[in-house]
Amino acid sequence: MERIYLDHAATSPVHPAVAEAMVKVLAETHGNPSSIHSFGRDARRIIDEARTTVAKTINADFNDIIFTGSGTEADNMAISGTARLKKTGHIITTSIEHHAVLHTCEALEKEGFEVTYLPVKEDGTISVSDVKQALRSDTILVSIMYGNNETGAIQPIEEIGALLSNHPAVFHVDAVQAYGILPIDVKKLKVDFLALSGHKINGPKGIAVLYAKTGTILSPIVYGGEQERKRRAGTENTAAIAGLAVAASIAAETLEDRASRYKQMKRLFIETLSENGAKFSVNGNVEDSLPHVLNLFFPGTDVEAFLVNLDMAGIAASSGSACTAGSIEPSHVLTAMYGEDSSKLRSSIRFSFGFNNTIEQIEQAALKTAEIAKRLS
Repeated sequence: MERIYLDHAATSPVHPAVAEAMVKVLAETHGNPSSIHSFGRDARRIIDEARTTVAKTINADFNDIIFTGSGTEADNMAISGTARLKKTGHIITTSIEHHAVLHTCEALEKEGFEVTYLPVKEDGTISVSDVKQALRSDTILVSIMYGNNETGAIQPIEEIGALLSNHPAVFHVDAVQAYGILPIDVKKLKVDFLALSGHKINGPKGIAVLYAKTGTILSPIVYGGEQERKRRAGTENTAAIAGLAVAASIAAETLEDRASRYKQMKRLFIETLSENGAKFSVNGNVEDSLPHVLNLFFPGTDVEAFLVNLDMAGIAASSGSACTAGSIEPSHVLTAMYGEDSSKLRSSIRFSFGFNNTIEQIEQAALKTAEIAKRLS
């Protein structure tokens, strides 16, 4: 039985070119990038070249790129780093953010910061007018994700950036799910901080980036040496950084083709389900969403049983929910969209596509999904 991986929004397989680049660095470049001898300079050159590569993919400047250990760390660094610097104030975010943002904001609330959690419409997007209305004179930070990891909903980041250009609040964007899928120009978007991660774009796990606009100051959350221009201490992971650079380059070069192919896969998946009698609806707006993410509601089914059946059929998907001790926690994203009493909370599945999927796999997976949906409903 062929196993079909449709959970790329959770993590993606490492591209062969990425693995090759990393192995080469691991085998040949063992110097500490902070050392002044030739071994250290070799490592530093790899990191500098990677910083240049990543910066170009988002139209950033070389010194604006901070390498971190994860997208979660990058989000924490932007939010906590801003809050620690300001010491008090008001923060605006949304109810559908990744927990890297939500839990950081919740922790800051306990320290005395005020946080406004903006609601979303049924399509999973926020209103720019709600952001404008929530802004206060003491608002120090606005943190809004670009593309949602569960539903693919795309937020009006450029419009919000324009709104905030006349306000002193710092603008942070979690673009972990959108990077490599949507074109990103940090200058056009007018963002101050932007987080991205390697393992979402067929790069390695354990490496990510925080873009910090020149002149935007933040307090470090990791203390030690003077790496990353004194903003993030710790010896750099040279091999992972090299791998991220290769993945970022490939993602940028193939962005349009992959986006088009993922949209085709999304349409095919929906059409195949419909043609085979499955009862379902799309959570969010299927057209105005990340091309590779498709979140579907299957009425009358149980998400846990559905996922088990998919796995037995060789299909890897997810619920977007957190599974703990055998119980499934309702998705905070779907709860924000439809309300806590909606049947969609426990009957929705996320399918997400990637570069190694084929049209034949998508059709086969949709056929099996239709069979399971009819059997379980």
